[in-house]
Amino acid sequence: MPIFNQPVKAKMDARMQRFEDFVTMIAGHLGHADRVGPFRGYCAGLMLPGKRKSVEPMAARVAPMEVRSAHQRLHHFVADAAWSDTAVLGAVREHVLKAAGKRLGAPEVLIIDDTGFPKQGKHSVGVARQYCGQLGKQDNCQVAVSLSLANEHFSVPVGYRLYLPKDWSADLARREKAKVPEDIKFATKPAIALHLIDEAMATGSTPHIVVADAGYGIDTAFRDQLTERRLQYVVGVTSVVSVWPEGMAPLPPAPWSGQGRKPKLLRRDAQHKPVSVKALAATLKPRQWKNITWREGTNQVLASRFAAVRVRCAHHDYWRSELRPQQWLLIEWPKGDAEPLKYFLSTLPAATPIQELVRVAKLRWRIERDYQELKQEFGLDHFEGRSWRGFHHHATLSITAYGFLLAERFALPKKTVQDPLLGPIPALPADFRPRGSPATPAPRSRFDRNPAPRTRRRSDRTTAALSMLRETN
Repeated sequence: MPIFNQPVKAKMDARMQRFEDFVTMIAGHLGHADRVGPFRGYCAGLMLPGKRKSVEPMAARVAPMEVRSAHQRLHHFVADAAWSDTAVLGAVREHVLKAAGKRLGAPEVLIIDDTGFPKQGKHSVGVARQYCGQLGKQDNCQVAVSLSLANEHFSVPVGYRLYLPKDWSADLARREKAKVPEDIKFATKPAIALHLIDEAMATGSTPHIVVADAGYGIDTAFRDQLTERRLQYVVGVTSVVSVWPEGMAPLPPAPWSGQGRKPKLLRRDAQHKPVSVKALAATLKPRQWKNITWREGTNQVLASRFAAVRVRCAHHDYWRSELRPQQWLLIEWPKGDAEPLKYFLSTLPAATPIQELVRVAKLRWRIERDYQELKQEFGLDHFEGRSWRGFHHHATLSITAYGFLLAERFALPKKTVQDPLLGPIPALPADFRPRGSPATPAPRSRFDRNPAPRTRRRSDRTTAALSMLRETN
């Protein structure tokens, strides 16, 4: 009896052909024909059902009759082969945007964020005790900065790079062991974000609005660099950021005494100084606050109370001779809360309605969705190697598989019943044993006194087929 009925089988055959076309398209960016097979197998392994998406479990799923050789091919492809992450991500980007087409519209914003991967030990590249968003605290982890293109309907990662802490950057022995390229020097996360933006702008048209959280928005130099690139922004800031409220500005330069250089620096003093955004929020009148709804959530409409005022940023500005231009300060203060919840600075035009400021600021949720799908469904955090190249190759392949599935989702009408992506998983051979399993019993019965128990890792259990990505409002 067939596993699938004829209509479902026809759909799967068509999808498999689209997958082969996708592989052929990416193949031109891999640099060598011998890499096409491992690329196909790796992406298929990431999309097939399975709790673990590291190399060996995937090899067992995609090539159950030759697990060891498949494991070697996949491992070499991800850890050692010298293909370009930037080129592959660029091809995935074009594929997704073409599939989105006019129905879902062009991307509106560039979203900058970072994500952490908890790790044990100290040998995996870039691992250090630092803040891990996944854990919500300081712990041993790796952190990567990413860039996504997004609008209201979809998002796709187009840039990804590991943050290398200072102690790693200066440790030549660890760098050599993890095969960190010589040209990779220490860079802050905002600096890495700017590098990813420059790469994206060089490889294709990009939106002109950047969205980021307070980890990036608090950095004055980062915001200035965005403006120098003629990019607008809506970025989070913390409550201590200082601003000049509308109607206030720094004092002019001190009067010239007639000797020495003429003073040029703007001034502040104990009586005339900027205020924190938190203090400014407390002075706003009730009529300045508006209840804004920005989208339908999974269970309810998402709404809160906001105020938007024009300010001049003053944070750490002690050596400026020119007045900063005005920009928006957007404040979220839910009714009934003791203090504001979030603050944003934005260089969107002065005529921008508050509803639009809120909508753009809240688009950052899209990247949280990316991380959730990439980690839960595509094994972004399952890489078990230690090298710089392997870390980035695995992430690129996870994003590649995600991109293919995004394009497939775009082609489906809403509420379509979704069948398995690549069909059923071939059964593992009876004698397959994952590395590290107890030895099998002796082949001769007279030596078989205490047979070792058969064990199976969670990653080897047969699981339900992976459905297409869920549609989320």
